[in-house]
Formats: sequence, structure tokens, C-alpha cells
Amino acid sequence: MVRSSRRTLFLVVIILVSCGFFGLMYGQKINPSAAPGGDADVRDSLHTFTDVYSLVEQNYAEPVNPDKAIYNGAIPGMLHVLDPHSNFFDPKAYSLLREDQRGKYYGVGMTVGPRNNKVIVIAPFVGTPAYRAGIRPGDIIAAVDGKPTDNMSTGDVADLLKGPKGTTVHITIVREGADKPLEFAVVRDEIPRYSVDLHFLIRPGVGYMHVSGFNETTEKEVADALDQMGDLKGLILDLRQNPGGLLSEGVGVADKFLRKGQLIVSHHGRASQEKRYTATHGDGGKEYPLVVLVNRGTASAAEIVAGAIQDHDRGLIVGETTFGKGLVQTVYPLSENTGLALTTAKYYTPSGRLIQRDYSNVSLYDYYFERDTDNKTASREVKLTDSGRTVYGGGGITPDVKLDPVKSNHFQDTLLQHYAFFNFAKHYMLSHHPTKNFEVDEAVLQDFRKFMDSEKVPYSEADLLENNDWVRSSLKSEIFVDAFGQEEGLKVRAESDPEVVKALDLLPQAKALAENAKRIVAERTSAQPLSR
Repeated sequence: MVRSSRRTLFLVVIILVSCGFFGLMYGQKINPSAAPGGDADVRDSLHTFTDVYSLVEQNYAEPVNPDKAIYNGAIPGMLHVLDPHSNFFDPKAYSLLREDQRGKYYGVGMTVGPRNNKVIVIAPFVGTPAYRAGIRPGDIIAAVDGKPTDNMSTGDVADLLKGPKGTTVHITIVREGADKPLEFAVVRDEIPRYSVDLHFLIRPGVGYMHVSGFNETTEKEVADALDQMGDLKGLILDLRQNPGGLLSEGVGVADKFLRKGQLIVSHHGRASQEKRYTATHGDGGKEYPLVVLVNRGTASAAEIVAGAIQDHDRGLIVGETTFGKGLVQTVYPLSENTGLALTTAKYYTPSGRLIQRDYSNVSLYDYYFERDTDNKTASREVKLTDSGRTVYGGGGITPDVKLDPVKSNHFQDTLLQHYAFFNFAKHYMLSHHPTKNFEVDEAVLQDFRKFMDSEKVPYSEADLLENNDWVRSSLKSEIFVDAFGQEEGLKVRAESDPEVVKALDLLPQAKALAENAKRIVAERTSAQPLSR
């Protein structure tokens, strides 16, 4: 323990010194009183910290876990005083960060989740070892390599399923309709973590694409998806709940929709020169109407894409005001397989507006969960798009067309809380083999009624009538997940999503916006006097 304590304390001293250095080079200040002092001040602060830690370790009422005290306490506390996004990653968190950035991991290839105090299979990914082995949605994972999963969290079970490529993991499954547990020996493989998790022609000539994040493969995934959808007459680019990721990939994606040479984003910090990113390839003249769906979960690199498209009047931004995360984090690898994500600059859209939302005098909880939804613009900076439209900075990307999120009612919440659709689909597939022409007819609804009765899920005929479209779509989606894989179920969900349907209706408005902007810019250019 003494050796571990000294190792951890040495690491925190290194981090404190590093933060002092990086703060001088690139860091952000919340207020003038937080400005770093000279070398003597740094030495005094380090001396005070080690004195305090030493007293805590020697005199606290219970033994002190040094890793917990430093990794979960001292370092995050110090960084959160700077801003909400500077962060320290312990070995496990740093490994997950790199996994997310790379867009792949090694395991069996399925989503797992909690149901009725058990960890079950939500869906295996098509083509993965779990899918090829015959593991199905709804299967209960009873044990992994002989270790019972009782009282394990979803994360614990997911960790057990991961492992080196080519190794075998033994999974014990309890399945409805099976007399005894099923044993699967699954060989782990490389599992791609796709950021373009859904793309298809939602109408003839009109594409839909959902981008869930920005990792090392996102630009290529977007390019491949656009190629596969062919000659488009319109596109819905769905960035809802996209938390961002790698700046380079966000720039690469924006490049696909802008003209060559157009500015995408710039960033600069207190002591760093401005860096500008422009479209190096461009859209190749493919200027089809574009609607970008965003919500309050759209952040960082996703906001860069939305902001560039809006500032250049390339497409219509639809939904809610985005999160407002415009701080640049540079990730520094540290010893002991840890890492430091430190804010080094701020992002600015092509019109010059700041993406970052104000975080001064706000708790970390309120910053993330209790944001002002009134979307006040009176106190925000005003900028202009290429065509002269007013846009606002300092608080995320304000949509051109505001859509309030669809709220569920009590009946819908009840069915979801009972996992009614998920459980019914698992039950239905025991005796049915639907094709892709499957639709939820009255016979299926009657089976669903009987199932809810047997499961004691409360409902009324008035509830079913009032929520008829939602019930049918939810049933079809879950049955398609079971029958054809997760992507097919997501397609069904997207086709009936009210915000996606509204985005389709707005494609003509997006076309008019882009054409009008192009005309205004051309007139402005032709009116400028030529220098001789």
C-alpha cells in the first residue's frame, strides 16, 4: 500500500506540474483571480497539497485508498475548477476513450442491457461472432466463463465479454422456450463500432443518415454511405444525441457538404495562434437539399458540422438548440496508462460565433442537466450567415426551425417500463417467421393484447386507439430487430419518427434557402469593383 501510495502521489504531482505548464501555454481562465502565479507559487501549492494528503492518509478514520482519493477526488476536482470539460482518465476510462476514438474493440459483438434484475442481450450485431453463434435478443446472460452474472452490472458483464482477438469466451444463456440453459463457445473478433449506425433511402432519391459520434473512421463511413445511397435528391443528416469526438473527423464530414475552400471551423486559445480548417475536397457540385436534425444532446464536433452548414446557408438546421460545447481538448497520455484531456482553445464557426455555452457560476450538475431551455438570444453575440441571415453565438447552434422534442404520455411510459414491445417480440418470434413485408395488422394487435393481459401490463382500448400509430411502429421495430437485426429495426423507427417526418417536409425549404443564398452571394460578388 505504501508503494502504491507513493506511486499515485508521484503521478498527481506530475499532473499538477503539467497542468501548471499547460495552463500557461494554452489554458482557459474563469476569472482573473484564477490566473497562474510564478514558479514559487507552484512550489508552495505542491508542498501544501502533499502536506494535506499526508495528514489525510495518516489520520483519517478509515484506511485511505490512494488511487480513489487522487483519481476520483483531487485531480477531477482541480480540473473542474478550470472548466467542465477538462478531465482526467484513470486506466480503465483511458482505455475506453481510445476504444471509442478508434471505432473498434475486441469482443463478441452484441448490445447488452438490464431487464428485471438480469443482464440480457438487446441485440447481436449482424455478422459478428455473437450473431453467427445464434445468440438472440432477449437471451438472459446467466454466466460468462462459468462466472454467474447475478448482481453484476451491465458494464461488468460487457467487460467479461471483451478480450483479445481469437480467444474463446463461454457464455451461458437462459432462453424462453428452452428446457435448460444453452452453452455457447464464442471466439472473440474485432468488432467495428460504427458511427454511421444507420443510412438508407427513406424515400425514392432521398437519403437518411444518422451519425452517432466522430471517431477515426467517421469521415470514411459518411463517404461510403453517400456513395451507397447513390444520386441523391435530398438528405436528412441526423446528428441528434451525437456527443462529438475527433475534430479532424468533424471537419472531414463537413467537407462532404460544402464547396471547396469554404471555412469549416477555426480555433485559438489564450496563447495559441488561430488555426483555420477549410473544405479541401468539397461536395463536387452535389448540392442537393439538406436538412440537419439536432437536439440538446448534439455537441462538440457535431456542432461544428451543423454550424458550418448553417453559416454557409448550405442546409436547414432543425430541432432544438444544441448543447454548446465549443472547448478544444487536447489529450495527453500520462504514465500508468492514464490520460489528461485539457482545454487548450475554443471553437468558432465560419461566421465567427463562439459555440461554447457560458459555464461561469454554474454547478457541474446544472451545466449538464439543468440548462435554460428558453433559448434567450437577446444577450448573445450576433453574427451573419453568407446570405446575411442572423445567427447567434455563445450558446450552441440555434436551429433555423425549432421543433420541441416529442414527449411520451403515461400509457407509453407504462409500456416501456414493462418492456412490453421487447418482451412481446421475443415471445412472438417463437412461433412466427415474418418477412420484410411484415406489417402490424389486427391479428398481431390481438396477440399483443393477450400478451399484455398475461404479463399484467395495464392498458385500455382507449389507450390503444389513441396511441395506435406509435404502438404499431414500436411493435414492428422490435420484431424487425429480432427477425433481421438491429439496423432493420432502426429503419422502421426512423421512418415513423415525427421529427424525421417533419424534416422530410422541410426539404423544399432547405432547397430554397441554399438557392437564395447562392444568388445573394453571386450578386454581392458581381457588384464588387474590380481592382486594376
